Amino acid sequence: MQLAKVVGSVVSTQKSASLTGKKLMVVTLVNLDGSTPHFQENTQEVAVDSMGAGEGELVLVSRGSSARKIFPEPNQAIDLAIVGIVDTIDRF
Repeated sequence: MQLAKVVGSVVSTQKSASLTGKKLMVVTLVNLDGSTPHFQENTQEVAVDSMGAGEGELVLVSRGSSARKIFPEPNQAIDLAIVGIVDTIDRF
């Protein structure tokens, strides 16, 4: 899993049937302190939201087959999914 920030949403009227009814959010990967990693500068991705995240929230995202397993239907066109909303981060 990776930490990301929700920075927008996507509306798509024409899409794969496997995405029908799913909320699509724009996310950007962030460091633990909320800053954007230098290698990820200005890189944003679309994630399927399984948690009901809102704009500006810190979220956990999962990629690939792990992201597809969040949803019950097989063979979905999903590569990135929001799998958690972050409440707090404690560093030791």
